[in-house]
Amino acid sequence: MSDRRILSLWFPRLGAERLIRRQPLLGDQPLAVVQEQQNAQVITALNGVAQSHGLQVGQPVRDAHAMCPGLLTHSRSEVGEARFLGALQRWAGKFSPWVAPEEGDALVVDLTGCAHLFGGEAQLMQVVEDDCTDLGLSVLMGLADTRGAAWALARYAGRAAGSDRTGDAIDQEARATRSRAGKRRHWTKGGAAPAIRTRTGNTQRIAAPGQTYGALSPLPIAALRLEPEVTAQLGRLGLRRVGDLLGQPRAGLARRFGRGLVMRLDQAMGSAPEPVSPAKAPDHFAVRMTLPDPIGLAEDVMAGIDRLLPRLCKALEDKGKGARRVALQAYRSDHGVEVIEVGLARPSFDPARIRPLLELKLDEIDAGFGIDMLRLVAVQVEPLHDAAVVGHLQAGEAVQTRLNKADALDDLIGRLGARVGLEAIRRVHPADSHIPEKAHKILAAAWSKPHEGAWPVPSNPRPLLLWQPEPVHAPATPQMPQVFRWRGQDLTRLRAIGPERLAPEWWLDDPNWRSGTRDYWVTDTECGQRLWLFYGHGGTMSPGWFCQGSFA
Repeated sequence: MSDRRILSLWFPRLGAERLIRRQPLLGDQPLAVVQEQQNAQVITALNGVAQSHGLQVGQPVRDAHAMCPGLLTHSRSEVGEARFLGALQRWAGKFSPWVAPEEGDALVVDLTGCAHLFGGEAQLMQVVEDDCTDLGLSVLMGLADTRGAAWALARYAGRAAGSDRTGDAIDQEARATRSRAGKRRHWTKGGAAPAIRTRTGNTQRIAAPGQTYGALSPLPIAALRLEPEVTAQLGRLGLRRVGDLLGQPRAGLARRFGRGLVMRLDQAMGSAPEPVSPAKAPDHFAVRMTLPDPIGLAEDVMAGIDRLLPRLCKALEDKGKGARRVALQAYRSDHGVEVIEVGLARPSFDPARIRPLLELKLDEIDAGFGIDMLRLVAVQVEPLHDAAVVGHLQAGEAVQTRLNKADALDDLIGRLGARVGLEAIRRVHPADSHIPEKAHKILAAAWSKPHEGAWPVPSNPRPLLLWQPEPVHAPATPQMPQVFRWRGQDLTRLRAIGPERLAPEWWLDDPNWRSGTRDYWVTDTECGQRLWLFYGHGGTMSPGWFCQGSFA
């Protein structure tokens, strides 16, 4: 057994408490953070008040509202939670330089050789708990020789192994049966019913060096980080505690449950290495220049940019990355800061492509009493090299070829984006759908590539102009009317081609298709119009005729 010591920090209410830190008044009300999963709103985090009402993570929101009518819900922000966890990672660096995120709401810290700086392991964990209390965070901790054991202690220390029985579980039996069976409620393998243990102090959360076996043996099988299906299978076989697995033949376990079970056992016991690899600090690309005297003319600012931009682009090129957004920060002598930001259609480290965009927005800077420092920052960067495994020479050539191919279009998108914003410039791509209005998709031009190849040709002609279905006054029968009224005009049918039957996407509830199955007709009128009419057979609304497009 190695002399490593691993600390696991689990923040079970991270999503909810992040919101409470921003809005303290939410802490006095039941709060749930929800996320859409498989077309349903599911709870991902709860505060203490909501948990006191019996709500659980993973519960559908509709069931939670039935149990707690006053429940407040907020949509989950995965980006916000990731940033908050990153801030906690920097905070945990005070205990050890080896800190890594884990599972989105937890941290793992390699405390090897660090605990004595805080007076011991128990004292260090008390400092962690006090800091989290000051931060308004709930934390559960586990300390052991291995990463897997620390994870298990943080989440399952003090919890008895429950039964995985289903059909005859005592909770599913009649009330009279439950009242007579209190003593066997937690019975597992004979003998007296074990007492329910609760978490008290740090003793159950700390596994002494070399005592991983004894610390994990009484914990439930789920503490090994297994898949729920594997945990359920083991429970049906009567293997409910980690200690029940440790005495089983490894070959038999691997054959029946796969190598993943054996690997998790080895990781928890220290037989398989599981190092703590702290996340690498992101690359930061920024250059600055302090001026001896304040400047205010646009020509002087551009001269400063001409000196800063090559340095920034050289740093990007050395890392094989290109800038997507570049910001110029002008620090004024009155302590004000003027900022302009430009975006590029494609990542680039070419100064000739970035300089004109900055020059276009230079008139937005108010120099005031003068600018005494300029700072150029690559706000957003992306790698330029292809993912294919090639040599450095081939990769460099591929990058240069790709950059030279679309120079004109990318420069145009960049110039337009500097004036109206990159988000306003869009391109159309074909989409795989039989629904007419869904046969194409609109993408941001700066973050998408042009469609390669010819545009797919539909099996039947489609109108040049397409709009939302408009009602047509005609008899509500499937037969094509001879005379109908549309947009205040009485029109007479000259010729009609059809019908083309299109069915709605039954797996989606599209409000525009609640008219049910449609029969489309290409209709020529005596006035010379060629319209695209359809008869909706009626789904959740009454049947009738509609006009959706024009061919000329």
